[in-house]
Amino acid sequence: MNKPEKFKLSKRIQVLIFALIVIVGMIGFSTWSKASKNNADAVLSAIETEQILPEIVVYKSATCTCCHKWVTHLETAGFTVQAHNREDMNSVKSSLGVIPGLASCHTALIDGYLIEGHVPASDIKRLLAEKPQNIVGLTAPGMPRFSPGMQAEGLLPKGYDVLTFDENGNTQVFSQY
Repeated sequence: MNKPEKFKLSKRIQVLIFALIVIVGMIGFSTWSKASKNNADAVLSAIETEQILPEIVVYKSATCTCCHKWVTHLETAGFTVQAHNREDMNSVKSSLGVIPGLASCHTALIDGYLIEGHVPASDIKRLLAEKPQNIVGLTAPGMPRFSPGMQAEGLLPKGYDVLTFDENGNTQVFSQY
């Protein structure tokens, strides 16, 4: 008689089962109030963020303060960041296909997309959710004054556009701030 194979759950299924147990426990031991619903939503949101967001690889200058602040902005938003300090940022940008008119100080790669400059984490999350075809990535050209990394952490971006761009340099507005 053949022995049955051992049943093994994937890490993602284990995390989701754990989250379900936590949520059911929260509901079972609390009243149906807005506070308990918000707590359950927060647990689910944290687990979904941890499972969905791929690692982002950032190329930046070691001496650039705004690049460091942008990396912190991404980490605060739930991204795992692998940062590489480079002295040859122009050659990095050139090898990745960044068109000079769309360039900024740092360059990142995530899930097959290129992110150039001070693009807010919320736009990167939207890009990953929508997965638009026929674009290379997003850019916030130059050094927008009121963008993540250029202003105090926690302030809302304002006064600039985030653009999509394709391999020919064609752009479209993705977000307006």
